[in-house]
Amino acid sequence: MLFRRWARPQATAGKVYRTALGRVAVDEVDVVRPGDITDADAARAGYGSADEVLADLRGRESDPIYRLRIRFVAGPDPRDVLAGTARLAGDERRDLDRRLDRLDRSSPTGPWTLATLRIIERRPAVRAGDLAGELGEDLVRFKARVRRLKDLGLTISLETGYELSPRGRSYLGAG
Repeated sequence: MLFRRWARPQATAGKVYRTALGRVAVDEVDVVRPGDITDADAARAGYGSADEVLADLRGRESDPIYRLRIRFVAGPDPRDVLAGTARLAGDERRDLDRRLDRLDRSSPTGPWTLATLRIIERRPAVRAGDLAGELGEDLVRFKARVRRLKDLGLTISLETGYELSPRGRSYLGAG
């Protein structure tokens, strides 16, 4: 169980989120009043008392408090499994073409997916800021775009920078 004070919801019931500790499924999200938090709830969230929960909440006191019922999800991250797939069947390639085309068409700055994949291919393990600068992009936008490619199993995040996954190398090699 978690408690958070947010101006607006930051998690949705039924979704799985990636965290530094692993993947977490959110089973339930509801708004609670401070007086509704019990000591038993606090203990399930790792606190000694409801008062400790309230004292630890960030945000403005006028913001609602959300109670999240969560659980850790066992098994590998599906993105890692996808990224490790080196062979692309014809349908997979067409699906990737379609999805990358959709990302390019929806971009206010024009096509970006192939240029981003190619720069990561040419310059693995290079700082995101350097890659973004070379492409003339804002760092925040660049990182968000690489995350979209990672969701498709095409890139892998390194301690510094990125590299193409086996799937990403296969995609570019077949194109």
